[in-house]
Amino acid sequence: QVQLVESGGGLVQAGASLRLSCAASGPTFSGGAKGWFRQAPGKEREFVAAVTWVGGNTAYADSVKDRFTISRDNAKNTLYLQMKSLQPDDTAVYYCATKAFISNIRQAETYIYWGRGTQVTVSS
Repeated sequence: QVQLVESGGGLVQAGASLRLSCAASGPTFSGGAKGWFRQAPGKEREFVAAVTWVGGNTAYADSVKDRFTISRDNAKNTLYLQMKSLQPDDTAVYYCATKAFISNIRQAETYIYWGRGTQVTVSS
């Protein structure tokens, strides 16, 4: 069973930065992709960013692509999300997830394993 544990969330002011981490343990896919999603109160879960585990190809939501950077450390089996210029609209629970294939990388329903999430709150 794959386990994903997010960390790094917190309460920050608008304009600040945060780096989220997602540590994976257990059997992991040799390829596939890992992604970050977020869910704000009263809203559906939405795609934030994803990276293919082999090759490091990335994809971003339009709302974050100039502010967030996804990266991975294959040796540590850890996924990161560097977030800059945070805004109140970025407030949400952030989840990491992993999938076996690189197709449909933006679609949450194609991801198999999910972490429990980490809260990011941005005050104005």
